Amino acid sequence: MIQARGYAAHSSDTPLVPFSFTRREPGDDDVLIDILYSGICHSDLHQARGDWGNSMYPMVPGHEIIGRVAQVGKNVGKFKVGDYAGVGCMVDSCRHCKACRLNLEQYCEENATLTYNDKERGSDQLTFGGYSDRIVVQEHFAVKVSDKLDLKAVAPLLCAGITTYSPLRHWKVGPGKKVGVIGLGGLGHMGVKFAHAMGAHVVMITTSADKARDARRLGADDVLVSRDADAMAAHAGTFDFLLNTVPVSHDVNPYMALLALDGTMALVGALTPLDPIPGANLIMGRKSLAGSAIGGMAETQEMMDFCAEHGIVSDVEIVPIQSVNEAYERLIKNDVKYRFVIDMASLGEERAAA
Repeated sequence: MIQARGYAAHSSDTPLVPFSFTRREPGDDDVLIDILYSGICHSDLHQARGDWGNSMYPMVPGHEIIGRVAQVGKNVGKFKVGDYAGVGCMVDSCRHCKACRLNLEQYCEENATLTYNDKERGSDQLTFGGYSDRIVVQEHFAVKVSDKLDLKAVAPLLCAGITTYSPLRHWKVGPGKKVGVIGLGGLGHMGVKFAHAMGAHVVMITTSADKARDARRLGADDVLVSRDADAMAAHAGTFDFLLNTVPVSHDVNPYMALLALDGTMALVGALTPLDPIPGANLIMGRKSLAGSAIGGMAETQEMMDFCAEHGIVSDVEIVPIQSVNEAYERLIKNDVKYRFVIDMASLGEERAAA
C-alpha cells in the first residue's frame, strides 16, 4: 500500500483535520499522481457536513484534482511520468452498460464510483479525494492537461467546467444561438466563458445589477436582471438555450417564459425540489426543461483540449490546506470569485514545520 496524507472530516459537525491513510499500489492500468492543486466544490461542503444524508466518514473531499504523474502501470499508454493529469468527480464505472458504452460514464446504470465519499468497486474500501498529496486512478479516469494553462486555475474545470461545458455541447450551442446563463457563481462564470468561446450571443441572467461589469468581463454580451419585470418581458420568447446554475430550490417559470420555440433550459445546480411548473409553460412553445450532470471521460478530455485552445480557466483564489475550514465558511457566504483552489504544496510545508 502507498502512504498518503491529507485533510479529512470525521463527522458532520467537526472541522477537517490532518489525516493519514493508505492508497492501493498502482496496478497495470493505473497512474499514480502527485497532487498539485485541488479545487473546493460546494458539494465538498455539503458532503463533509452531511447535508445530503449519504456521507461516509472519515472523508477526504476533493474531486477537482490537478497533479503530475509520478508512476504508470505497464499497460498505460496515455500518460508518461512527468505529464500533468486531472481527475474529476468519478474514478470508475461498470464499463459495460449502455451509458458506459456511449462514453457517458457519469450516467452508469450501475452507478459510477465517485472520487470520494464512495467505496472502491467490489470493495468496502472508502475512496478518498483530492485534499491529499497523491492519488491512484485508472488511466481511463484521468485526463491529460496542457502545460499551456495556468494549472492552479485548471482544477475547477474537472467539476465546474465539465458541468457547464457538457450541456452547452449537448444542446449544440454556437454561432447564431442566444444563450442565457442563470446565476453568476462558480458554475455560472464558467458557463459564460464557454458559451462565449463557442460563438453564441451570451446573456448573463442575475438577480443583481451589481454583477453586470464582471459578467461582461467574463464574456457576456448583455446582462438581464431577473427582478426587473420590464426587462424580463422584453426578452420573453427569445432564448434558444438557458443554462440554469441556481443551486437551490426556486421558481423556474419566469425563466421558462424566456425560451423561444423549441428552446431548452438545462438544470445543473439544483438537486432539491422545484416549484410547480404548469404544463402549459412547456406545451406552449414546445419547450423543454432538462438536467445534466458533468460529462463522460471522452467529453472531459474534449473540454480540456477546448480550454487549451481558447485559453479558458476558472477565476480562482488560492488557499493553503490549513485554511480549508475558513474557506468553507466563506463559501457559505458566497465570499469567493469564483472558486477556491487548495495549493497542496502547503501540506508539505506542514510536514516540514512538524
